[in-house]
Amino acid sequence: MKLPETDWRIWPGMDKLLAALEAASGATRFVGGCVRDSLLGIEVSDVDLATRLQPEAVMARLGKARIKAVPTGIAHGTVTAVIHGRPIEVTTLRRDVSTDGRHAIVAFTDDWRQDAARRDFTINALSAEPEGGAIHDYFGGLADIEAHRVRFIGDPLQRIAEDHLRILRFFRFHARFGAGGPDPAGTEACATRANDLMALSRERIADELLKLLALPDPAPTVALMIARGILKPVLPEIVSADRLIHLVSREVAAQTAPHPIRRLAALLPRNADSATAIAARLRLSKAHRARLLGALGDGPIEPREAAYRLGAPVAIDQILLGDGHVEAARDLAAWTPPRLPIKGGAIVARGIGEGPEVARLMQEVEARWIAEGFPNKARVDEIADTVVAQALRSRQ
Repeated sequence: MKLPETDWRIWPGMDKLLAALEAASGATRFVGGCVRDSLLGIEVSDVDLATRLQPEAVMARLGKARIKAVPTGIAHGTVTAVIHGRPIEVTTLRRDVSTDGRHAIVAFTDDWRQDAARRDFTINALSAEPEGGAIHDYFGGLADIEAHRVRFIGDPLQRIAEDHLRILRFFRFHARFGAGGPDPAGTEACATRANDLMALSRERIADELLKLLALPDPAPTVALMIARGILKPVLPEIVSADRLIHLVSREVAAQTAPHPIRRLAALLPRNADSATAIAARLRLSKAHRARLLGALGDGPIEPREAAYRLGAPVAIDQILLGDGHVEAARDLAAWTPPRLPIKGGAIVARGIGEGPEVARLMQEVEARWIAEGFPNKARVDEIADTVVAQALRSRQ
């Protein structure tokens, strides 16, 4: 089998890069996701190269060819070449010397099979010659692509022992590329070694989990993970995928793009203290923490008021996670919350002295403006006249 003729193979500067790395003589190949995705007909945005050349030689050859080279991970064999603004990772062939489930000590090699053997899944171990596109498949990856099957290379338990994150990657890749149930041997190994996840940083767990939840329909896979106890060691609060299943169906009905934080909210208890603790445990960013807590909150009942006060994304989250009409979510996606067309000076100009009362009256004006559906400035001026008049009468 050969690599299809695809646009990324003829990106500007690609020919110059491949020539510098002696691709024509077999020193350098396309590897990993770009090969896999091209065979699956998926658009490729990232291209990786593997090479027999040592990292220092890669740097020297790129410099001679006047191609920008960044030593992003040169100790581990990786140099990033930049062609017309596009980063291309170039990694020297490697073999594992030792691993501890989180980090690996590697040595360079010139053996393509050794390099492929240290990868996680068969579909990620394919390589292709730039000249002619011949594909090299050492572990049955082509058959697994044809069968839409995600399978560990060799012994699943050994692969997991090398990198514990592969437990979560196995399920994410199945949700993205798999059909039917996941590979039984891989599933069993992941369930057996689920406690290994506790050794990983929570940032790595969160990153992998959010990637899974961002897929079109991760719910069946997440349900299986819960049933097999995969998430229990690190997220024991997640006990059911029922709300996630319900949410995915509502997102489809609302024609709303999925968001991983919204979907995480569907998996968690509707409890602010619990959500805060989980967000801290996963080291979520401030923006993600705020959105998670907002999605789990009750908020204003009226959708546009919710969008005005909380922001449209959080309001959409609350609608889809609740039982309201999904049409409201579609409406908010196309609506920009307006600004209140007057400021505190308008209250002062109507006879209220500067001070706390101005803020209180502005809040009352704003509340009436929202309740009336955000009318124009002429109507807001009338509301302000009424509110200030009532305040002045109350002083008499």
